[in-house]
Amino acid sequence: MENKFGHIMVDLETMSTNPGAAILSIGAVEFNMVTGDTGKEFYCNVDLQSCIDIGLDIEAKTIMWWLRQSYEAREKLATTKGDLLQKALVDFGKFVEECGGQEVEIWGNGPTFDLTNLAIAYQKTSLAKPWNFSKERCVRTLVSQWPYIKSMTKFQGVLHDALADCHHQIKYCSATYRKIHRLDE
Repeated sequence: MENKFGHIMVDLETMSTNPGAAILSIGAVEFNMVTGDTGKEFYCNVDLQSCIDIGLDIEAKTIMWWLRQSYEAREKLATTKGDLLQKALVDFGKFVEECGGQEVEIWGNGPTFDLTNLAIAYQKTSLAKPWNFSKERCVRTLVSQWPYIKSMTKFQGVLHDALADCHHQIKYCSATYRKIHRLDE
């Protein structure tokens, strides 16, 4: 059966902006780039101590940034028990496999953030990365073609909630893709 989505949007909430950042949560949504339709979703909070234990990075400026975010964004991370990092990565790998595995195009917001941090976490836990490096895609590169579309897309949900961020990114990426390919004309 052909996969009607073919893409996964990934968003991480982390405790650093450096490569190898400690991960607070992983959000992912499968989607169809042309229609913007969404399918399966993945979300989990990650136990921060399990990230520290394997040497993932925490930086003071990111802690201070989190302290300035909304109560709703901080509450979801602080009040839900996180999965150990290895379990979170295994579960995320199962999600990727369900959505097309090595054939699915996987999107992160920036060429060196979401997917790089996930890849480092997989490496540090001695787990195989569940996606094909040649299928990595960059939200920022796509959006740079028609940046006004992102600025005109209204955010719904809690800002800095990994799933809400994924849905928002899908909206403006799909609209940008349609504009580039003149599918809305």
